[in-house]
Amino acid sequence: MQIALSHRSALRLAIILISFAMALYHMWAIAFGTSEAVLFRATHLLFAVVLVFLLFRISSKSEDVELAAAGGQPIPQKMSLPTLADYAMLVLAVAPIAYLFVNYDYMVNRTFYIDELSTMDMAMGVLMTVMVLEATRRVIGWALPITAIVFLIYGIFIARLEPMRMLDQLYMTTEGIFGIPLSVSASYVLIFVLFGSFMERTGTGQLFMDFAMSLTGHTAGGPGKVAIVSSSLFGTISGSAVANVMVDGPISIPLMKRTGFPPHFAAGVEATASTGGQIMPPIMGAAAFVMAEFLAVSYGQVVIWALIPAILYYVSCFAAVHFEAKRRGLVGLSRAELPRLGHVMRTNGHLFIPVLLILVFLYSGYSAPLAALIGTLACFPVAAMRRSTRGYVNWRNIMEAFVDGARNALGVATACACAGIVIGVVTLSGLGIVFTQFVVHLSQETLLLALVLTMCAGIVLGMGMPTTPAYIIMTSLLVPAIIKLGVIPPAAHMFAFYFAVLSAITPPVALAVFAAAGIAKADLWASGWAAVKIGAAGFIVPFMIVYEPALLMIGTWPQVIGAFVTASCGILMFAAGLHGFFLTKTRYWQQASLIVGGLLLIKPGLYTDLAGATLALSVIITQLSARRAAAESTP
Repeated sequence: MQIALSHRSALRLAIILISFAMALYHMWAIAFGTSEAVLFRATHLLFAVVLVFLLFRISSKSEDVELAAAGGQPIPQKMSLPTLADYAMLVLAVAPIAYLFVNYDYMVNRTFYIDELSTMDMAMGVLMTVMVLEATRRVIGWALPITAIVFLIYGIFIARLEPMRMLDQLYMTTEGIFGIPLSVSASYVLIFVLFGSFMERTGTGQLFMDFAMSLTGHTAGGPGKVAIVSSSLFGTISGSAVANVMVDGPISIPLMKRTGFPPHFAAGVEATASTGGQIMPPIMGAAAFVMAEFLAVSYGQVVIWALIPAILYYVSCFAAVHFEAKRRGLVGLSRAELPRLGHVMRTNGHLFIPVLLILVFLYSGYSAPLAALIGTLACFPVAAMRRSTRGYVNWRNIMEAFVDGARNALGVATACACAGIVIGVVTLSGLGIVFTQFVVHLSQETLLLALVLTMCAGIVLGMGMPTTPAYIIMTSLLVPAIIKLGVIPPAAHMFAFYFAVLSAITPPVALAVFAAAGIAKADLWASGWAAVKIGAAGFIVPFMIVYEPALLMIGTWPQVIGAFVTASCGILMFAAGLHGFFLTKTRYWQQASLIVGGLLLIKPGLYTDLAGATLALSVIITQLSARRAAAESTP
């Protein structure tokens, strides 16, 4: 028993020290400059695989070692410890990275694809590939590793690539495992995840919830709107839809059920709102940073492109909750139950300062990682400013914020390394060009059909893997095809990004819905279709982006404002038609008119806008007449 406890204590200390070192290393690199690309990315991966093999077991993809509960409770004794096999795999995962460090001069001075690999080079290349696949499987499951294995099989047996050349690409260059995705994870993702952990540890989560409650809790369907506002804010401190659900859902879902929403609808609202956190500026999901690298633009530019589409997505969610609440005759919470906005801002409003600092430095020309570092370093000093949050400032909480940040980045780090395997094979085999030609041919050079194919691929890929690798694979295989059909690159990448995100609420595998349905104790399928219905307009937004680049703020201000206004009106009508309420409950022909009119307004073009406005006007006039007649007939 004493040996087990000693093992557990040593493991806990090792995980804390490694997590702390990982966070400090990346903070130092941002502040003072990174080392050469391969060394920096390899060091990032080294930290990640060591923590993965210490935290995750062979037989499960869930963490088997918990450092401490949220309230600082001791480690549960029933948690399993690493076996000899886990430690052996840890050594095997470290070995090829250590080999790169030791032989760095040899690696950078050799000529890729021309100088033959030594036996040790090949052995380490195979070992690195296998260990990346295993580490990814432990953290996020089988879907992405199986995808990578399929691409490896394609490269060797169908594309007939030389195994030595493929190992060269995957292990000895920056075009494979140590490619752009891992660079993004090391440069951008970890510091923003760390910022999120610091925000959570200083009580910002409660601020977001109280802020949302004070703004919208009293309106029709108030708790549903609270979920939408708070989840969009939680997106700032979490790049994961499931994480958003698990933080926000236990509060918002019971409130929605209490005010009359069915459990499946409450789950759908929470899942849809939490999923949108990844596309909501100022701090989006990890895939947004990858997009910035692929397009060779600043992260601030990606935020500008994403702003209007994100607003339209949340307008859709807000309208869905409002119209459903009106149709059911639901009211909000009483003012007495809600926090007052003035009180919330006076006591905890200062916790918004780190987010504002990031925005100020980001748009003052500083890099996104440096802005995030400044925001991160400000979190605990800002919390110490007021008595209401000073209790969060203690050494234990600060240390656990570092540990949480490192642990929360593991999924992205391993997924990016694994996605690098896919990209390496695609680049070396020319599969991207072949696939582009196939999609163009299959769609008969019809853009809409190519977009639908890309949408389906994004949803299918996203069912089994996180947003970032799903987006990376789509970028390699599908985005070039729609660009070839005339779509501008920002719109093409944003289209792929959106559908990689929306897969979290698309049945049959919808991870955000599964999490929300569990909290709501609701049927999974009913919750899934409710989420699709609530976010239905969100599935149209990417198509709007392609056909109307003004929604990405590309164009003149009159074009941008006009496109935004008509698209917003169209989304409101579309949501009203789907949920059976506009000014009053709708009849079937009014529902059809609203849905069609909404789609016409969403589609860019003067004539379609006029047709959509005409249909909207006809419904408004008939509903106003019906409401007036009902009022006159009431004694």
